[in-house]
Amino acid sequence: MADDLAYMPAAELATLIRTRRLSPVELMTATLARIARAQPVLNAFITVAEEQALAGARAAEAAVMRGEPLAPLHGLPVSIKDLVPTAGIRTTWGSRVFAEHVPEADAEVVTRLKASGAIVVGKTTTPEFGQQCLTQAPLFGRTRNAWDAGRTSGGSSGGAAVAAAAGLTALGVATDGGGSTRIPAACNGVVGFKQGLGVVPQEYAQDGFGNISYVTPMTRTVRDTALMLDAMAGPDPRDPLSAGRLQPGFVATLDAVSPGTKSLAGLRVGWRPLLGNAHVAADVLAACERAVAALADLGAETRGHAAPFENPETLWFVSNGAYRMAQFGHHLARHREILCPTFVRQMDRVRDVSAAELYAAIFARTALYRQVQAWFDDIDVLAMPTLSRTALPIDQDFFGPIMIDGTPVPNLRAAWYPYTMPFNLTGNPAVSLPCGLDEAGVPVSIQLVGRVGEDARLLRVAAAFERAMPWADRRPPLPELD
Repeated sequence: MADDLAYMPAAELATLIRTRRLSPVELMTATLARIARAQPVLNAFITVAEEQALAGARAAEAAVMRGEPLAPLHGLPVSIKDLVPTAGIRTTWGSRVFAEHVPEADAEVVTRLKASGAIVVGKTTTPEFGQQCLTQAPLFGRTRNAWDAGRTSGGSSGGAAVAAAAGLTALGVATDGGGSTRIPAACNGVVGFKQGLGVVPQEYAQDGFGNISYVTPMTRTVRDTALMLDAMAGPDPRDPLSAGRLQPGFVATLDAVSPGTKSLAGLRVGWRPLLGNAHVAADVLAACERAVAALADLGAETRGHAAPFENPETLWFVSNGAYRMAQFGHHLARHREILCPTFVRQMDRVRDVSAAELYAAIFARTALYRQVQAWFDDIDVLAMPTLSRTALPIDQDFFGPIMIDGTPVPNLRAAWYPYTMPFNLTGNPAVSLPCGLDEAGVPVSIQLVGRVGEDARLLRVAAAFERAMPWADRRPPLPELD
């Protein structure tokens, strides 16, 4: 696949297909060839559905040639994280326990993407059951960073982020339970949008009322994220958090805004370099401060935001850990010897959480929600780093300290991504956007957080920022693919 085609936004690819300047079969054939070349280098896929993808592309091309009405994503390849069920395509949850599991039905988001014309090309890597911020598992090994083979891809949607960054697929479905979309998006320099709670249904979630995990887009541009959300969002009666929540047209909201030099006039932005943590890398801080200045140049009113805040990692550890123990704990007795040792150790740490401790965490989540919503009384958007430092070494010990400017900082979750986890608990929309490179040439990202219910507004702000600090034309150094 030529570089220009590999890195072309989905919105432009869709236009080429619609105007018969690009064949869906040619696009899919080139996509599969690039994935095949990339797999030994990047290891971003667990399963590539070549036969199904080519059959879908042939059907898409026939529809074009017959002059049929075409859906917005017609003929476009999409990758699906291997936590999301796909009918007839292996779904392993990154686990050897389910190495041969093939679902009979698609998740609702997959059904909707197919109805919008997208074609599933394969399943991207995830750590076992998505329970790490480092994409590695005994089933498939490690997924490397797109920019630096010595760095992690982040996780748990590492494969989706690397596929987007390396020009394997313009569209990817990810999930985010504590930052699992935004962390790898920041590590690999792509757009990671975690919509608000209930915007995209998750009808297969076992706890439909207390869910903190989101099925999200993973793309290289804000417009492509909006394209995916138009297909994915909207109520489903099986998901109580989504029921009755009609969604706006996300692409239409972007088109309705003038791209003027002061397009963010009147927007109030609060800047927080820290969020319950004490350490952030100097190069990350400098890049994010430049990004905040760019928002000010667009007319936004920027100010420091220093409301007291306590890192909610313990709350997340208890609530998420108890959920996952109920969901997957029975596998420990049956399959401990083939499970990822990191997953086993995490589950062992939460084995004795009591019902009272769990409900104390649930109460604390409600208090956290109310605390964060009060911040938006006098700001419209909250800005902060996505991560406290750029991508960690690929062999990072999950239970060891991380290094920030030469200082070892304990507790990877609390130290590396204190900025992402709180908004899984509160339900606020949040987006990670590339904003520069560190001294080693690895991406740095800023996170913008919006009010509950203002997903479309946050996307408009993200699009304005992207125009002011364009990134999508930057490509990681991958001579093996070019």
